[in-house]
Amino acid sequence: MQTFPPSADTWLRLALVVVVLSVSFAGALTAGLIHSDWLNGTNLPPAQPVPFSHQHHVGGLGLDCRYCHTSVELSSEAGLPPTHICMTCHSQLYTGQEMLAPVRRSLAENRPIPWRRVVKLPGYVYFNHAIHVSKGVGCSECHGRIDRMPLTAKAHSFKMQYCVGCHRDPAPHLRPLDQVTDMDWQPPADQQEIGRQLMIERRIDTHRITDCYTCHR
Repeated sequence: MQTFPPSADTWLRLALVVVVLSVSFAGALTAGLIHSDWLNGTNLPPAQPVPFSHQHHVGGLGLDCRYCHTSVELSSEAGLPPTHICMTCHSQLYTGQEMLAPVRRSLAENRPIPWRRVVKLPGYVYFNHAIHVSKGVGCSECHGRIDRMPLTAKAHSFKMQYCVGCHRDPAPHLRPLDQVTDMDWQPPADQQEIGRQLMIERRIDTHRITDCYTCHR
């Protein structure tokens, strides 16, 4: 007596194909989400109390990054600009603009503007802005062409592989120290060789900077 109908084998094969395709689709979907802008927050500017435009201030007016981020060369934190820096110009310019009301209120109440951080690393990751700047890593290497951003967004996901890739081969990312904040700087054709020489001069040891303790302390 036949236990299963003749079509059972066909249905079993079809079921196996459906299972394999479903698993593959789920894997591809998961991988896509992991690397998506939506999940990583890249290219998605968060809402800010003031719609500050780097495109206008940096790209248009030519302000140097260090004018507002005063501690970037000295501290692990780049620092958010205190209100009095904003009012250096805006006590004279656009004084009645409604969008600048939070800036004026901040000054009057002596309270900092509640900016939302665009890039926030996990608490178990140690990052020092000053050491990167002093070694010649340009602002645009990590923050992208911020001078072209009407609203500030995260340019990269800053996953571990992104940082480790640079630490394993820093040469392509090094530039003259006086060009660190220059958004238009372009690497020369022999950048790899120049970068290797800069690594020697600036005592950049890839064995040390790829040690786990460098970023996880």
